[in-house]
Amino acid sequence: MSLSDQISIQLPYLRRYARALTGSQTSGDAYVRATLEAALTDRDLRAAISGNRTALYGAFTRIWESSHIDEPSMELATEDMHEHAALTRLAAVTPVHRQALLLTTVEDFSNTETAEILGLASGEVDALVTQAVCEIDSESATDVLIIEDEPLISMQLERLVLDLGHNVVGMAATHSQAVSMYKQHRAGLVLADIQLADGSSGIDAVEELLTFGDVPVIFITAYPERLLTGERPEPTYLVTKPFSEATVRAAISQALFFGSSRPLEAR
Repeated sequence: MSLSDQISIQLPYLRRYARALTGSQTSGDAYVRATLEAALTDRDLRAAISGNRTALYGAFTRIWESSHIDEPSMELATEDMHEHAALTRLAAVTPVHRQALLLTTVEDFSNTETAEILGLASGEVDALVTQAVCEIDSESATDVLIIEDEPLISMQLERLVLDLGHNVVGMAATHSQAVSMYKQHRAGLVLADIQLADGSSGIDAVEELLTFGDVPVIFITAYPERLLTGERPEPTYLVTKPFSEATVRAAISQALFFGSSRPLEAR
């Protein structure tokens, strides 16, 4: 398999990590692009990241830590204001703490791999993750809408959300139920599957919810390939089934920390 094919497999996941880390698809993609450009000009780097996911994320981390990427200036729109607010809040949380949290939960690296990516001793990772959770979980409680057609998973998510100190305002199994519940009580966070009970789409449901106003959305799905195409605007927060509760907790903390969602293209 060629290097480009190997990187193409990992690229959607690296973009997901970059967006979660920076709070912006535009900013995250700029750092990913800089990483790939560095690989084009550095034969040793190309060899290192060939078939090595840990090395690829390590290369991205070095770019992220050492570079300032200038993005094209745009007119001030809703997305830009959210991005500015996210980056302002990001300054209050030590980046390496959040990197350790994202790498070990959302990206599912081991402590040893995470330490290699961050250039740390493996024994430091647990402490960094604990610090990140403490910093991010200082966020105020919010109301959560769960869109999930499997009752056991829906109840598991409800318990997890309640344990985190949030309130569940509804558990919908279909597109129409989700919209009806959201109209009755606007949630501050949405957890959504993409394949629902009556054959309707969680993606379509979220698209309709976002017409009422911006809200953080976490997709929890067994079909991540439907969202992580690497070609279209994608959700910042995506958890793959079967999931660990630690991963969902981390995604909830991240979503509430940044407090905004990027609308998806209609599909």
